[in-house]
Amino acid sequence: MILLAPELRTRLLANGRERCADPVPVVKLFNPLGEGVWLATELDEDGDTLYGLADLGEPELGSFSLAEITAVRLPFGLGIERDILFEGLVPISIWAKTARRTGSIREAERMLRSAARRE
Repeated sequence: MILLAPELRTRLLANGRERCADPVPVVKLFNPLGEGVWLATELDEDGDTLYGLADLGEPELGSFSLAEITAVRLPFGLGIERDILFEGLVPISIWAKTARRTGSIREAERMLRSAARRE
């Protein structure tokens, strides 16, 4: 699977150029076999440096490498995948606050989806 389809890459690059103070995540990448979730809001012009919320056991905002994520090889021939049904819903600051409170991006996503359904 191509982790960043052309339209996602375009949106991430645009966010990177605009430097919006609190963008909504564009893409969710995840380890299908365990820990590891990344929500990307921006892509630098280098085409590799993503910015967003990463959760490898503890959610934190920062930069991460698309090349490194793409290079991950998991058992059964799997790699990191893109959640094709992901919707950002809210700005990254809300994701970060909720993920820190709940302990993970996955739990934050459950809470945020539930809240969105109630509205």
